Amino acid sequence: MSEVSVSEQDVSRYVVRYGTMRLLGDFEARRHTSFARNDEVVVRSERGIEWGVVLCPATNQTGSYLGNSKGPGGRILRSVSDEDRRSRGENSAREKKFFELASSMIKERSMQMQVIDIEQIFGGERVIIYYLSENRVDFRDLVKSMAREFNTRIEMRQIGIRDEARLLADYGDCGKPVCCNTHLQEMPPVSMKMAKLQKATLDPNKISGRCGRLKCCLRYEYDTYEEHRKELPPIGATVITKNGTARVLQHELLAKRLVVVYEDGRRVMTDSADIVTVVSRGSKPGRSDSDED
Repeated sequence: MSEVSVSEQDVSRYVVRYGTMRLLGDFEARRHTSFARNDEVVVRSERGIEWGVVLCPATNQTGSYLGNSKGPGGRILRSVSDEDRRSRGENSAREKKFFELASSMIKERSMQMQVIDIEQIFGGERVIIYYLSENRVDFRDLVKSMAREFNTRIEMRQIGIRDEARLLADYGDCGKPVCCNTHLQEMPPVSMKMAKLQKATLDPNKISGRCGRLKCCLRYEYDTYEEHRKELPPIGATVITKNGTARVLQHELLAKRLVVVYEDGRRVMTDSADIVTVVSRGSKPGRSDSDED
């Protein structure tokens, strides 16, 4: 594997992904050491000793790109060893045991919450319990009991259903790993308006992701659709084309084309370049901008 290129001043900071929630941080490495993309490393973060994966050198550009997604960071301690891999396997086994115990303790107390996942920090400094709950839960007594049972610090982290998919989902309808568990660091707002503008089916079963909410990918091309929409005469507008006067019936936004109807009843697909002028913009169609997921 080829190593990530370093500068003449010896790059000593790297962007590292770590933790169950795939956090990102700017981590300092010992000088004159370098790491390749996808190298597995042991780091010290604000949470403790963590297992991480190197993504790239940390630069001003990566800092600008990550923005608020970048965590506090820390220090790269070393590349992972065979002993670290064995320890990680033991951690995984303990997490399964903790999950069963936590679920049982919550059930015994009839608490209105559901454990979704449990993460033990690689160094054993704490156990983080990710849970779902519709209401606020007083879990102080539960945490005390868990701390005694697990013999470590307990941190409760309430999450939403999109975060649940981020933790548990694998593949989307497209056949690729779900976006929230790969490249997405912040969940973008998605609305029905975006689906309607892209002429996607409005069947909830087809436009909903693994979380049950509107698919994040509806957001990806929305800006392009919206830009093209603003460049075209609105539906209902009266236009003059090279072939005469017509009224706009439909948009083909990505192709920048329109379906127009002429005065003699002919319906024609027309390129936007063939529109000579807009005589009247007509009435604005109903909008549903507030249909946010």
